[in-house]
Amino acid sequence: MTLIEHRPFSDAPVAAATRGPLLPTVGRDLDVPVLGGDAVRYANFDWAATAPALESVVAAVTAALTGYGSVHRGAGLPSQSSTARYEVARATVGAFVGAREQDVVVFTRNTTDSLNLLARSVPAGAGDVIVLDVEHHANLLPWTAGPHRCLAGKTTVAGTLAALAAALDAAPAALVTVTGASNVTGELLPLDRVVALAHDAGARVAVDAAQLAPHRAIDLAASGVDYVALSGHKLYAPFGAGALIGRRDWLDAAPPYLLGGGAVHDVRDDGTDWLPAPQRHEGGTPNLLGAVALAAACDALCGLPAGALEAHEAALKDRLLAGLAELEGVSVHRIWSDSDEAIGVVAFTVDGYAPGHVGAYLSAEHGIGVRDGRFCAHRLLTRLGLPGGALRASLGVGSSAADVDRLLFALHELVGGRAHAQYGVVDGAWQPLDDDRDLSAWLPDTSAAPTGCRAV
Repeated sequence: MTLIEHRPFSDAPVAAATRGPLLPTVGRDLDVPVLGGDAVRYANFDWAATAPALESVVAAVTAALTGYGSVHRGAGLPSQSSTARYEVARATVGAFVGAREQDVVVFTRNTTDSLNLLARSVPAGAGDVIVLDVEHHANLLPWTAGPHRCLAGKTTVAGTLAALAAALDAAPAALVTVTGASNVTGELLPLDRVVALAHDAGARVAVDAAQLAPHRAIDLAASGVDYVALSGHKLYAPFGAGALIGRRDWLDAAPPYLLGGGAVHDVRDDGTDWLPAPQRHEGGTPNLLGAVALAAACDALCGLPAGALEAHEAALKDRLLAGLAELEGVSVHRIWSDSDEAIGVVAFTVDGYAPGHVGAYLSAEHGIGVRDGRFCAHRLLTRLGLPGGALRASLGVGSSAADVDRLLFALHELVGGRAHAQYGVVDGAWQPLDDDRDLSAWLPDTSAAPTGCRAV
């Protein structure tokens, strides 16, 4: 198999901020097979779905494994060490989002888990929960089991804020929960204005920061946001941990999220005394390695020079948008016509091609990974006139100008009619119809029946 490189799309000067990765990630030199028997360096544009682990995160996990023991449940030194690591990780994650002194950090599995916990913690009778139709399903579906109002989308930020103000005036609300950054288009709502509207009406604010946290600083104390939810797998720490951070009172009063050991003070014949948060909602053996990984990622991002992450991302996003604008038949999609800030997430479509077709082509012929589909935001995609989905190119700390140019060149070849293979839907997914790639090292052999465990 021969390693090949694709020609760049743009002759524009490469800014220093875009030349290479800001932080080293595992698999950054990954080679993937392409049609024709060759291989290329993988160009990752799917950071918004699951980001690879930082090398520093893996090092922190390896160190924790060396003295791994039970958290909060042992007298041995490994247990004491693991307990200390777990609680240091909790403090680190809290500091990463600017938690207030009385805020609590609850470790969860991911953002979805965090928001489901928060949904169970809203006091009964406190009022509705107000959500927007732009939300990822993680910040939409958990609220539907209780009193809630989903605001129909507006085409401008100004209109969206006006609709929110009207909804808060119309009836009491306990909570306004919004995305920090759209997982579809990367656009940001002005959280300071959302907080002001909600607090003036006596409501709290929760932010789904799954996309925001890897790209922008969060400060609960300074912003007044009451709760924030995030995921390690979006934050370069894919070890199965997330967190819900925010005001203690609701979480202390809520029913325990997961009934089990570690969440209780005393269990008797006549009842159970539950611990306050965070232990109240962390029943069972904690995910120490996930917590350590998440904290290590927070430390790494905090260690970047001031402004470096935003400058890196903005330069790459501008280069990508400028290139897409030059390609005939390629359309970039937005939620709000007057939004003026976005992270490095770009949604686009290619005239005449299903999103899945484009995604399969980019992977099979150019070794490029993008996301295609409806991004767990079905209501938004329908409102944007994209019921069949779109493509999403997302950037991260390992992205470079060379990656952007490769994506643009690949799309240039596609719209110019220079794709080399025919594509079709096979078993529900777009694929090259004559796929000569050797994928044996990548895909499991599903034809062999699983074997049982050998008796010992």
